[in-house]
Amino acid sequence: MAASTFYIPSVNVIGADSLNSAMDTMRDYGYRRALIVTDAILNKLGMASEVQKGLADRDIFSVIYDGVHPNPTTANVNAGLKVLQENDCDCVISLGGGSPHDCAKGIALVATNGGDIRDYEGVDCSAKPQLPMIAINTTAGTASEMTRFCIITDETRHIKMAIVDKHVTPILSVNDSSLMTGMPKSLTAATGMDALTHAIEAYVSIAATPITDACALKAVTMIAENLTVAVADGANVEAREAMAYAQFLAGMAFNNASLGYVHAMAHQLGGFYDLPHGVCNAVLLPHVQAFNSKVSAARLRDCAQAMGVNVAGLSDEQGAQACIDAICKLARDVDIPAGLRDLNVKEEDIPVLATNALKDACGFTNPIQATHDEIMAIYRAAM
Repeated sequence: MAASTFYIPSVNVIGADSLNSAMDTMRDYGYRRALIVTDAILNKLGMASEVQKGLADRDIFSVIYDGVHPNPTTANVNAGLKVLQENDCDCVISLGGGSPHDCAKGIALVATNGGDIRDYEGVDCSAKPQLPMIAINTTAGTASEMTRFCIITDETRHIKMAIVDKHVTPILSVNDSSLMTGMPKSLTAATGMDALTHAIEAYVSIAATPITDACALKAVTMIAENLTVAVADGANVEAREAMAYAQFLAGMAFNNASLGYVHAMAHQLGGFYDLPHGVCNAVLLPHVQAFNSKVSAARLRDCAQAMGVNVAGLSDEQGAQACIDAICKLARDVDIPAGLRDLNVKEEDIPVLATNALKDACGFTNPIQATHDEIMAIYRAAM
């Protein structure tokens, strides 16, 4: 087995009402001027001002940038960077789901490395660590609060750039499940299916290790057991906390084993049509795994077992099919759209989507490399 490196923030606080102790940690780090990166909705709900108040109680000045779009753009990064520089901030705090976290990573990386966020597309293109970043998570899905992945939409090229860089790893992640209870059903479903995709893609990845395998399979089990409950009853504290742990475990898995064609293909849909990332993943996941099952049947059988399917007596191929069926059933149970057609994806765009998907860094660790025709066929199957 080749040598592997395991990346994770140095401090990770998880559990209901854990934000307070995390803010104490921030004070102890000695930061004095923070840029809070969030979106307009969380700012309107008063969540950002609550964080501001907690910081002020600890003698930390903060300023809010709330211009983050659901698929954060290069323009969002530039606008946030301007606020950071005008206020001489020494750290960045992201508040929200994957979008504020990714935008904050972009801001913090350019703050120390200079240039433009587009300069860092690809793997480990930066020279030095970003400004210290603290990520406060309000969704259970992307795991961006603890990964070295940063996805930014380049509006001029209509593509999502995958920036995979050890320097964008936050120093502190906070998963306070009490901040997640107000998440709407559709977002709970989409982010939960995103986490399931992370876990399964990491498990079948060519870069998987015993550590990532353990994280991935536990995540799959916890998501299978808790997602439908969290969607049906958002105030269910146990299900919310279980999903917070599950998405973090899935993050530990994919942050180190990377991903596959589900993400490579979903990023194109997000960049092209500005669609919700978790929904794109959920629709593509069974179709990509059907393609992968030529080489990954035994691993997919493991995933079926982790999802609670009785695989005793099933061959690897039958187990893989059982996994695909279980994914489809879970997606239906949480009201994920049936296909890409429901998301207004157009047949005529498939050739260019496939071309761009093959360039996405997430696809490099897929268990089997596909041709352009094969990627097009998967998109068509998912329609």
